[in-house]
Amino acid sequence: MKAIIVEDEFLAQQELSWMINQHSHIDIAACFDDGLDVLKFLQHNEVDVIFLDINIPSLDGVLLAQNISKFAHKPQIVFITAWKEHAVQAFELDAFDYILKPYHESRIVSMLQKLEAHWQQQQQQPAAPETSSLRPVAQTVNLIRDERIIVTDINEIYYLEAHEKLTFVYTRREEYVMSVAISEFCNRLPESQFFRCHRSYCVNLNKIREIEPWFNNTYLLRLRDLDFQVPVSRSKVKAFRQLMRL
Repeated sequence: MKAIIVEDEFLAQQELSWMINQHSHIDIAACFDDGLDVLKFLQHNEVDVIFLDINIPSLDGVLLAQNISKFAHKPQIVFITAWKEHAVQAFELDAFDYILKPYHESRIVSMLQKLEAHWQQQQQQPAAPETSSLRPVAQTVNLIRDERIIVTDINEIYYLEAHEKLTFVYTRREEYVMSVAISEFCNRLPESQFFRCHRSYCVNLNKIREIEPWFNNTYLLRLRDLDFQVPVSRSKVKAFRQLMRL
């Protein structure tokens, strides 16, 4: 696994390099203190992860990440910055993590462990067929809490609920509020597992415990571990019956 560090403070750059070398098998290919130099490097070199500060010369970290997101080969991006107000933008760019300075060494270690586990999982997956009609199947999604990005296994998600332009994401014990529409968030999840059962709801089919008939030939879905019922709208009943073989 190959990485670069983008940090304009030399001591911070050295400290992060030391932690990565001590606590992971990640190979640091280069360190940079200027955003434009990073773009030039990436034109001829591929890396798997970029540890990126936001306040850097020439091209700030957010603009740099926006450019990188258009590459055919997209490395994982870990923001390490003192600027907490850019967490939402980082999520929209599908950043792997967002770490605020000053940080504890344990926070870096935890991130590195998740990063390597995620990379190994990607290496073990079979190559997808080369067709633009297939939507890539996500294994994890990024959820935001307290201006931190939480890399979450999709199997931990029970259901989504729309609140105007926000989407509430529910796991067994946690609730996350995402600043995206439910339709956009659903597109990040595999269709084989998540079903848009209602205008305001999307449910993890693997979490359904009981299907209860409701009025107008619709259903209420009782979920495992949660005291909540998710409705199936009339317009979605036919598709739901086919999925559940009812």
